[in-house]
Amino acid sequence: MYRPKILFLTSSLSSFVEGDLRMLQENYPIREVIAGGGPAGSLVQRLSLGLAIFFGVLRTDITFSWFAHNHSYLAVMASRLLGKKSVVVIGGYEVANEPEIGYGAILDPELAKRVHYIIEHADCILAVSEFSKGEILAVAQPRRIEMIYNGIDISVFSPEGEKEDVVLTVCFVSTENIRVKGLDTFIDAARQLPEVRFVLIGQALDGALEILKRDAPANVEFIGAVGRSELPDWYRRAKVYCQLSHRESFGVALAEAMSCECVPVVTDRGALTEVTGNTGFVVPYADTQATIDAISRALIADTGPAARKRVCKLFSREQREQEFRRIITTLQP
Repeated sequence: MYRPKILFLTSSLSSFVEGDLRMLQENYPIREVIAGGGPAGSLVQRLSLGLAIFFGVLRTDITFSWFAHNHSYLAVMASRLLGKKSVVVIGGYEVANEPEIGYGAILDPELAKRVHYIIEHADCILAVSEFSKGEILAVAQPRRIEMIYNGIDISVFSPEGEKEDVVLTVCFVSTENIRVKGLDTFIDAARQLPEVRFVLIGQALDGALEILKRDAPANVEFIGAVGRSELPDWYRRAKVYCQLSHRESFGVALAEAMSCECVPVVTDRGALTEVTGNTGFVVPYADTQATIDAISRALIADTGPAARKRVCKLFSREQREQEFRRIITTLQP
C-alpha cells in the first residue's frame, strides 16, 4: 500500500503536538522540522529554516504543520511552488482577536496577513473544535476545512485510587496567563474556601509566580513543572479540575483531567463547554462568587465517571488517528 512521505513542522513540541507526531510516525515515513517558538532570529537562522523547509518539501509528498506561524507560511508557499499538498492545524492563538487582554495574532497586522495566506492557500486546514472552526472562518475562507478534536491517551490518563478534596489547574504560569487562564480568579476562589486544597501545576515563565504567591492564601500550592509521567497522578488525586480561561480553542489539560474522572469547573468561553458537555459546572469568566459556588458543588458531585466517558467517546487518540488517515488518503496523488 502506498504511504505518502510527510514533512512534519511545528514551532513548539508540546505534549499534544508530540502526540500527533508519534501517531503519524506509526503510519507514514516522517521528516521533522522543529522551528522553535521564539523570535525570528538572525538572518542566517531564518535562511537555514527556509532551506530546511524547502528541501523537506522537495523530498516529501505532504506537509503537516502545527500552528499557523512562520514555518507553516513557508511550508504552504513551498508546497504550492513544488506541487505538493499541505495540511495546517490551527492551534487557536493564530485566529484569536481579543484586544481587551491583548491576545491573538490577528491583533498584529503582519501576523494577520500570514495567517490569512495560510488559511486560504493550504490544501486542508484542521480545526480542533467547532469553536475554533468558527474563528478560522471569520478570518479567511479555506479551500477545505475539517474539524478534528484533539486526542487524549485514555490509557495513560485513566482513573486510579481514591479522590481527594483537591482543586487543580494546570498551565504555564506567565503574566499573560494570569488573565488568559483565569489564575487570578483561581486564587480568589481559594481564599474563600480555606479548608480546600488548591493546586496550580505549571512551569513559571516570568515574574507571574511571585505575583501570584504574594496574594495567595495558605491553601494554594504551587507545584511548578512536573514530568508527563507525574501529571496523571495529580489528575487522579484531584476531585475538581478548573479551567477558568478567558478563551480556549479546546483545552487539552481539561480533557486529560476529565479522562481521570475529575469534575470540571469551566468558564462559558471558547470551546470549554464543547469539551465538558453536561458533565461539570459552568461559570462566567472572572466571576469569583460563581466560581466558589461551582467548586463547592463540584466537590460533592458524582459526574467524574461521566466526564471520562465523554472523553472516551469524543476525544480519544484512536479517533484522531483514524481522521488523520482519512484526510491524508484524500490528499494522496
